This record gives sequence, C-alpha cells and structure tokens, in this order.
Amino acid sequence: MAGQIAVSAVAGAGLEIILGDFLKMVLKAQKNNSQFEPSLKRLEEMLKDMAPNIKKIESFNAELDQPKQLERLKGLMSKGNDLVNKCSKIHKYNFFRKSPYNKKLIKLEKDIRDHISSVLQLQQVADTKEILHTQNSNLVAVKGVSSGLGQLNDQIGKLSMTLSNGGWVDSSKSYSDTILAGVCSPPLLKVDPVGLKIPLSDLEIKLLNGETSQHIVLSAPGGCGKTTLATALCQHGNVKDKFKSNIFFINVSKLRNLLVIVKMIFQHKEIELPDFRSEEDAANHLERLFKQIGPDPILLVLDDVWPVSKYILDKLKFRIENYKILVTSRYEFQSFGSTYKLETLNLADAMTLFQKVALPLDQQSYAPDQKCLEEMVKCCRGFPLVISVVGKSLCRKSAAEWRKRLRECSKPASILYDNEILDCLQSSVEAFNDNVVAKECFMDLGSFPEDQRIPATTLIDMWAELYNLDEDDAIANLHELSDRNLIEVVVTRKDANEDDGSYNEHFVTQHDLLRELAIRESNSGKIEHRKRVLLEIIENKIPEWLTEQDQLSIRAKLLSISTDETFSSSWSTMQAPEVEVLLLNFQTEKYSLPEFIERMNKLKVLVLHNYGFVPAELSNFPLLGSLSNLKRIRLEKVSIPSLFLTSMKWRKLEKMSLVMCNIDQAFNKSTNKISDAFPKLVDLTIDYCNDLEELPTGFCDLVLLRKLSITNCHKLLALPEDMGNLLDLEVLRLNSCIELTELPGTIGRLHKLQILDLSECLSVTELPEQIGQLDDLRKLYMIECSSCELPSSVANLVHLKEVIGDQETAMSWNRFKPCLPSLTIKNGRDMWMELYKLDEEAYAVAKIQELSNMNLVDLVVTRNYLSSCYNHHFAMQHDLLREIGKLVNLEILRLCSCIELLELPHTNIGGVHKLRILGISECLEIKRLPEEIGEVQNLSTLHMISCSNYYKLPSSILNPKHLEEAVCDEETASLWESVTHVLKNLRT
Repeated sequence: MAGQIAVSAVAGAGLEIILGDFLKMVLKAQKNNSQFEPSLKRLEEMLKDMAPNIKKIESFNAELDQPKQLERLKGLMSKGNDLVNKCSKIHKYNFFRKSPYNKKLIKLEKDIRDHISSVLQLQQVADTKEILHTQNSNLVAVKGVSSGLGQLNDQIGKLSMTLSNGGWVDSSKSYSDTILAGVCSPPLLKVDPVGLKIPLSDLEIKLLNGETSQHIVLSAPGGCGKTTLATALCQHGNVKDKFKSNIFFINVSKLRNLLVIVKMIFQHKEIELPDFRSEEDAANHLERLFKQIGPDPILLVLDDVWPVSKYILDKLKFRIENYKILVTSRYEFQSFGSTYKLETLNLADAMTLFQKVALPLDQQSYAPDQKCLEEMVKCCRGFPLVISVVGKSLCRKSAAEWRKRLRECSKPASILYDNEILDCLQSSVEAFNDNVVAKECFMDLGSFPEDQRIPATTLIDMWAELYNLDEDDAIANLHELSDRNLIEVVVTRKDANEDDGSYNEHFVTQHDLLRELAIRESNSGKIEHRKRVLLEIIENKIPEWLTEQDQLSIRAKLLSISTDETFSSSWSTMQAPEVEVLLLNFQTEKYSLPEFIERMNKLKVLVLHNYGFVPAELSNFPLLGSLSNLKRIRLEKVSIPSLFLTSMKWRKLEKMSLVMCNIDQAFNKSTNKISDAFPKLVDLTIDYCNDLEELPTGFCDLVLLRKLSITNCHKLLALPEDMGNLLDLEVLRLNSCIELTELPGTIGRLHKLQILDLSECLSVTELPEQIGQLDDLRKLYMIECSSCELPSSVANLVHLKEVIGDQETAMSWNRFKPCLPSLTIKNGRDMWMELYKLDEEAYAVAKIQELSNMNLVDLVVTRNYLSSCYNHHFAMQHDLLREIGKLVNLEILRLCSCIELLELPHTNIGGVHKLRILGISECLEIKRLPEEIGEVQNLSTLHMISCSNYYKLPSSILNPKHLEEAVCDEETASLWESVTHVLKNLRT
C-alpha cells in the first residue's frame, strides 16, 4: 500500500517540484558525504542547467495534452532522490560501498540526460502531427508553441555540450570515450631508481622555479634512464603538489603525430573530441583547453621525442602562464629550450644497481670477486638498461658463464654509440643458450608498434602456433623474458590471477632499445629468406624492396605490417604462402585488408589491431573467408560487418578475441548461426564491446566451448536461457557487465564449470538456486557484489576452494563455511600480495600494515621506504606492529588516514634509527606520541595534519637533533608552541 501511495504521489506531483526536491537532496548529500562529491557535483550542475528546460517541457506538454511522456522522467528523479538519500547515509570511511554506489550515480546521471533527449525527440514528432491537424483559427498559438520547442531544442543541445565539456563522458558513446580516460597519467615508478638523486633535484628546481625556461629538454643516449627520471619527477611530492591533476605524460613515438597527441589529452580530461580540421586546428583547440585549465600550473611531458617530431614541439609552445613542457629525447633540440644532459651512472652507482639485479640475497649461487664485478660493470658503460639486462642474465649463473660473458662484453665495440649499446645487449640475448625458442620469442617482439602495450594473449597465441607449444610453455617463455628484464609485464586488474590460466589483463611493454635490438636481429639477411618480415609504412612510403619486384615472394612464417593514420590502404603485390602469423597494426578509421591475404593458405593466427581512437570500418572483409586453416583470431577496435557470420566458415577456428569492437551488426543482423560459422570454437573473449546487448541466436550451440569471457560489456542485459547447453564450459567470466541482472537457472547444468567471475556485476542481486548444482566449481570471484544474495544451495558447492571478494562479500559467505571446509575467502590484500610477489621482508611490512582493504593511492615496499597512504581500514593494536623495529633501514614511514590505528608501538619505534620522515596525518584515534619517539635521532619531519585529539607532546620530542619541520594544521600547531623556543630550527 505504501508503495502505491509513493507511486501515486510521484505521478501526481509536478515535474518542477520533483526536480526541486531532488536538487535539495543532492545539495544536502554533498554537505554530509564528501566521498561522492564529484558525482554529486555533476548531478547538481546538470539539474540546475536542466531546470529552465524542465519548466518549458512541462508547459508545452500541458498545452498539447501529452503528460505521459514525462512519467518515466519523474520516476528517474524519484529513484535518484532515493539513491542520493542512501549515499548521504553511507559513512565517509565505508569505502567498500563507495564504488558500486558511485557507479549507480553515474548511471543515473546518464539515464536522466538520455531521457531528456528522447523526450524531446518524441515530443517534436508528436507536436508536428498536432500542428498539422490544428485548425487555422489556432495556427498562431501553435506557431508560438512550435517556436518555443525550437528554442528548447537549442537549449537541450547546449545542455548536452555543457555536460560534455564539463568533463562527463556519455557511456553510450563508443568504448574509446571511456577506456581512454586517463591515458596521459604519469606511469607508476616500478623500481627504486639508482643514481638519479642529483638529476631529480636539479630538474625539480627547474620545474618549480617560475623564472627558468618554460621548455626543458632532458637529453641522453638510449638506455640512460630518461623516462625513469621523468616518471620519478612526476611522482615527486613537490611537483605533484604544484601541478596536481594537470600533469600530462605522453610518449611521442615515431608514428605519433600532433592530432593523436591532442586527442589523447582531450580523452584524458574526459572531454568530447572536437572534429579537428587540421593539426593547426587541433593545436588551437588544445591551447584554448589549457587556457581554461589555467591559471593552475600545467606540466606536459613529451617522452622519447625524435627529430621527425620536432615540429610538434613548436606547435605546442603556447604563451600561457605556469605552463611547462619537459621533453625527453636522445637529441638536444637546442632551439626549443634549455637542455639538461643526463649522464650515465658513475662506477659506484653502477655497481649498486648491478649487484642488486645480478646477486640474489640468498647467497646460494656463485658470487664473483670484486675485480670481476667491476670489469663486468665497466663493460656496461654506466647505462642502467644495459646493467639491468646483463645483470639479470647472469643471476645464479656459474663461474664459467660469468667468465664467458666477460670475454664477450670486452670485445672491441662499434663506433656508433647506439650500436655499441645494442652489441652489449646482444650478449644477454645470446645467453639463452639451449632455449632457442625463448630467443625467437624475443625477436618476435619487434613485430609490434613502438611504445604500445602488447596484449600477453596475443603473444601466447603467436608462440603456441609458431613453435608448436602448448599455452603453458608459451607462458613460460613470457616469464623467461620478464625474468631477464627483456620485457615488463603489466597487470591492469588487481585481482588478476595467473593460476586461472587467464592473461586477458596482462600486457607487455618493452624498452625501445630492446625493440630495436629485436628488429636488427630479425632484419639480418635477405628479405626472401627471413624468418619474420617486419614492414613499417609511414606516410604511405612503401619500402623500396617491396616496390622493386612485381611478385615478391617471402618465406617468412611471421609477417607484421604497421601503418600510420595517413595510410591510404594501397597495397603492393606480395606472395607469402608460408606465413602462419599475420599482424596488421593500423590507426585509420577505414582500413582495407590486403588482397594477398587471400592466398595465405597456411595462416593460423590473425591479429588486426587498430591503435586509433574509434573502431575502424574494414573493407575486403570477405577475403578472410578463404583462410581455411585459421585457428586463432584477435580483432581489436574494429567494426565487424554484418556478413561476419555469413561469409566466414572457419572450420578449424579454436580461439576468438573481440576487444573494443562494434559487434552488434555482426551478431544480431545475421540469419546465420554462430555455431555454423565456428563449429570448433573452444575459447571466446568479448571485452569492452559496448554495443553488445544480447548474444546471437544459436550461441549456446557452441557446444565445444570451454572458456567464455564476456567482460566490461556495459549494455549486456541478459544471458541466453539455454546457457546450460554449454556442457563443456570450464571458465565463465562476466566481470563488469553492470547491466546484467541475473544468471539463467540452466547454469546449474554446467557441471564442468570450475571458475566463475561475477565481479562488478552490480545489477545481479541474487544467485539462482541452481548455482548449488555446479559440482566442480573451484573458484568464484564476487568483488563489489555486496548486494548479491546467496541462496542456501551454495552449501552444496563442496569443491569450492576460493571466493575472492571484499569485506561485505566475505560476511555473506562466512555463514556457509561450516558446510564448506575447503573454502578460503580472499580479499584484495591477498590478491595484491600474489600480484606483486612480495618477498619475506616485504611480506613482513605488509603484515605490519594489515592491509585488509587495498584502497591504495600508492604502495611502495623496499628496504628503506614504506608508504601506505589512505589505508582507511588499517585497524590494529600495537602488538601487530611489533615487527617494525626490524626494519632497521626504514627512512620514511607514512601511515596517513589510518583512522582506526590506536597508537604507535612503544617498544619498537625507537629502534628505527634511520627514520627521517614520519607521517601520521588523519590517524584520528591516536591520542599521543610514545615517549620512545625521542630515540629516533634522525627524525627531521613529522606530518600531523588533522591530529587535534592530541592533548600533549611527549617531553622526549626535544631529543631528536635533526627535527626541523612539523607539518600541521592550525589546531595541531598549538601543541608545538611550547617547544619552539628549544627547537629553534623547527618550522610548523
């Protein structure tokens, strides 16, 4: 009854009244709860902008007697009122509930905005009909209404533009508008840099001093650590404090032009991309954007700039106050700005770095004498990259191997500087010894565009087919390259687990020098006889070797063709009958497949990767239908045509990956069944395909399917009812399908299912009773599924070993643990510990922190640095901190915002003699510092912001001889007034 009264009230109330109540609730919630402030602020601005238009819409509907069109909008606002009311009651430190409710607020904002537009469109149609049937006597009045509607249309258009320019991106737009947000953020510093302390200080002064040059070129040969230094600089406290969120870090590869750079910055700021007419127009738009951001300081970091991109630097010179550009390059660009030359490491720093990577701490392997170490380090000539690669390749090697490598590295080097470095790196590649396949895998890495992340699954597919490996062996080679510092593996999802056999969230990056080495080795010998042919076409300049012969025939098994955004798809004739792996890397919005692909009868792996901003339209697509031996295909950022299921008859296809593609036309506009086109398919990945609302007819006839991953498809509403027909399915991933409301009951027939991932399926409110019939289920992911109710039948999941979730998910499962003795409930802490593979010391530190909720801004754990900011649920007694005294080299300890931490340890804090900086800001429950703080003689800085609960300082605070700074707010500063006459150097 109460519900009926509420609905009736909503229906009866005027739209303007409902909007007013909604706006009041939003304003109230902003005062009560700061953690939702950005989303609530956007709602406030949207509602205020809409208010005049709402009045006109309601007025026009009253005149034309069409009130029903506004009922859903009223319902949305009423629903929004309830949602915002719930948000206002969530405790500001309950971070478990922040993410799901924040996503609901974003979705609500989108729904309201979309509905306003749809109401307007429907209303215009209806109003046109009304006008046509209106009597001549009413014509004047109707014209007035029609004119008003035209004005309203203009205002709605302006409203849409206002919302877009305000930083909110409509999720109904293409995937790229969402996935590329934040693309210009500075990368994380993954290692503790050695030997960069002085350069870091010098550059910091240049950036923070307003009187120095606005344009700085950080110049050094490749492999010296320019990118590492620039990254460290962006993460330095003073630099971050000055430039805040206006640090843009962009890698400028040889293929990247000004248009791409400007688009990246607009995407980073989540602003709708203008239609740039030229590079000059793009530069003008960017200048206007930066002027809007100002007067806040702006730092633009352009990494790895080559001479061909010099014009880009000149175009980005804007006369804007507090706007600085930092360029890293092997070249100096003296006309652009002041040059800072980064030197190679001195012998002492080089020795430190080399020993760190080459000599394990366990001391169980051969350790050469000091003379041998110094000679090997001198061969590396102070280049950090060379030191890291050579050192890693010698880790745990025999004495004979050390002597052999020293002889190789001591040979006379080439005159050319870069070649000298490559020659030294080459010795590390040759050190693969008997693992010939691993060396070939390294060479394959030159097949991808410079400075682009390589999906790990692409490499696994390539290597499995090229070298006849099973996937585990291909993965082993991936780790072999990573262990030797020849690549870096980046994981984009914190709960990604390699034990599941899933590498969809893993990407590979490689230093450009190592890429050059792979290309140099691959390009040796005549074109016709190479194992791999790497073709790079820039500005339609086809290599001479391809144009000199009318019918060039190559014997390579791997063919890679990379083109830039100017490519016209004009292909030369080529015969490549032996090719088994074809990589097509491109950037254009329209792309024509080469005709010679039709004759690649041995092709097993096809990768089409669009590095542009929007899905590319493909022509010549039917050519792919002739690839009868194709086993694996990956399509990334393309629009798949409707004839996909009609013209493709890939009888041997086993694995398909569709990433960031438009696939609705292909899946739902075809009369053919997907099972007829791909009868042998066993592994299907669909990721970030935002136009996927339902799976195609006959999907569940793919009866051989073993792995199905449909992730980040935000419009997927439901799964087929006959999902139970996929009897061989072992892995089902549905994470981040936020509109998916339920699992079909037939899921209980999937008796071979071992892994089920439902993380961030925010609309799934309950699991079906049939979930208990999954006899072989071993692992279940339910992160951010706190609103999902568990049926009693989960007690039957006797083989379930792991549930990965958050704290609220764990509470739901705890009541079933007595029935499931083998069950382990993991949270974010466990997953991050596995992800970062922390050593024993790091594990001890992590144990000290008790990171029950990994809401980290940063986590750096080394011998002398521990930062654990914003761990709001760091709740523990002093006995859990007893290990801290063992960290004898600890220099920096930050425990900011650990709101439930009661006190610092009395007996151990004094033992951390090297501690220089202690941060306890916003540790709200700490009432006093321990007396033992006086034993920390090197303490120089103490952060105590929002520590007003302190009633006095210990008398021993006068003991630290080097205490110079107490960073406080006004209330905390009063505590220090009584000691400033003794600590004369103290600043508060």
